[in-house]
Amino acid sequence: MGILFEKRDHIAYVTIDNPDRANVLDRKTSDELSEAFKDVWEDHDVRVAIVTGTGDKHFCAGHDLKPHPDVTDEEREYLTLNRVFWPPSGSVNGHQTGVDGRMGDHFPQIWKPVIGAVNGWAAGAGFYMLLSSTDIRIASAEHARFKFALLSNGWVGGGPGATLLGRQIRYADAMRILLTDEPFDAEEALRIGMVNEVVPHQDLMSRAEELATHIATLPPVAVRMMKEFQVRFRESSVDTAWQVQSLMNTLLIQTTADGEEGRRAFNEKRPPNFTGKLRKKGEPFPDTTPEEQERLDELFRSREY
Repeated sequence: MGILFEKRDHIAYVTIDNPDRANVLDRKTSDELSEAFKDVWEDHDVRVAIVTGTGDKHFCAGHDLKPHPDVTDEEREYLTLNRVFWPPSGSVNGHQTGVDGRMGDHFPQIWKPVIGAVNGWAAGAGFYMLLSSTDIRIASAEHARFKFALLSNGWVGGGPGATLLGRQIRYADAMRILLTDEPFDAEEALRIGMVNEVVPHQDLMSRAEELATHIATLPPVAVRMMKEFQVRFRESSVDTAWQVQSLMNTLLIQTTADGEEGRRAFNEKRPPNFTGKLRKKGEPFPDTTPEEQERLDELFRSREY
């Protein structure tokens, strides 16, 4: 097995399980990871996922750089160059397509919350996967370490890592990581905003589960749309993003049971029961008399509804 995968209590647990090889993303592991993210996305009972690695040494040490025994250096050079000009069909920038057609199979992005529990080294593609696939990141104080691992190999990278890093943290911190390619620890990751929290290693999974359990109590469709809104529109102008947010909000209120449940529970002073159920398409609103329309217009202008 390249990964361990289980689901319980609305939470999916995705564990990269290749500890003898530093939890690297070999082809088998990448394929299994891709299938797991497809499962998480398509299973409506799953509301949040936790991604971690086996052991306390490596979250994921990146791509499998061990050369294939049956490929010569000349063949490898040709195939790499050919992929630039003739990327395979069904790929994104030469990478196999997974759950997300824009990000490839081992940089997946889904519109459900994903918590990264960084149990050890996150290097190379392991680092980039944190940037592309996780929304909340908890790091082990004792074991979490980070290394971008591009320039030290003579590369700028064929994945989205450098782009995502520059958008998620301050320019000066991103450039220090990219241009020195030096590793850093969990406390530095916290300082620059790479992770949300640093906890003792023994508390890593329990803290991730605590967050996941809370998120699982929230309205799943609204949570999923909040994530998509932030990812898709955070670079938009305020007026454009606000307009999209308002349209999303109206859609949630009109087409999901949760849109009414939250307000009803608040008024009834009870905990809400969010199910994620969708509403059927209904009949159009009835015609109104002039008197009824005048009353509606007054309510609309008052904004008290």
